[in-house]
Amino acid sequence: MALGFAGEVADFYHRYRRGYPPAVFDAVVAAFGLTSDDIAVDLGCGTGQVTVPLAARVRAVVGVDPEPDMLAHARRAAAEQGAANVGWVIGTDADVPALRAVLGDGSVGAVTIGQALHWMRHDDLFASTFPLVRLGGGVAVLTNGTPLWLQDGDWSRALRECLEQWLGTRAGTACGTDDASQERYRESLAAAGFQVFAHHVDYTGTLDVESIVGGVFSALPVDRLPPPDERPAFADRVRRALEPHAPFTEHVHVTVLTGRRDT
Repeated sequence: MALGFAGEVADFYHRYRRGYPPAVFDAVVAAFGLTSDDIAVDLGCGTGQVTVPLAARVRAVVGVDPEPDMLAHARRAAAEQGAANVGWVIGTDADVPALRAVLGDGSVGAVTIGQALHWMRHDDLFASTFPLVRLGGGVAVLTNGTPLWLQDGDWSRALRECLEQWLGTRAGTACGTDDASQERYRESLAAAGFQVFAHHVDYTGTLDVESIVGGVFSALPVDRLPPPDERPAFADRVRRALEPHAPFTEHVHVTVLTGRRDT
């Protein structure tokens, strides 16, 4: 089932969601000893921020997402970057058993999950994934920093207040980046039979108001997205709230949580 990230939301996601630095893919390759003989699966692939770079490091990647509009962007991104070894499937984490039936147990070097695991039933997912991956392969959960409105900075706090006033609700969802969620994922991976490790990558970037507003829009389901005629007013409100706190520096802490199959 699609989760409401269609149409313009997919466009915003493609334009404004930050990708992952090369060190993240280095960590995934090292964790599972990936080679040009391996197949990988990227679950909840969105517009391909993990799928396309990963394709350069393995034989083939299958990108899986429930939203056709996301996959349309991902397909174009792969074509633009010359990644011909990628296939795209409309599906969810619940379709892993079907992937096993098609690809075969023990056939996959890595299953990657970007910042989408909070939409999935991770206990069931990790259990169904265990037989899909080969010995030494496994699952990599990539958490690309906390949401823009939950970061440790004055500009982020101003954004959160502005967003809450606009939406009329608390903007506290951490999207699986919080310590409690990470610990649940660790425990669930271990319960499924994986050996669990964590690797961290840190980087710093500077944002502008357009990218902050676009990042917020990319995180809102279609039914919560401000109508087109109200977006300039929202952007202006965000600009006025953030201007006293410029520059908008983002310190991103990426967690690469891996579960390796050793038996």
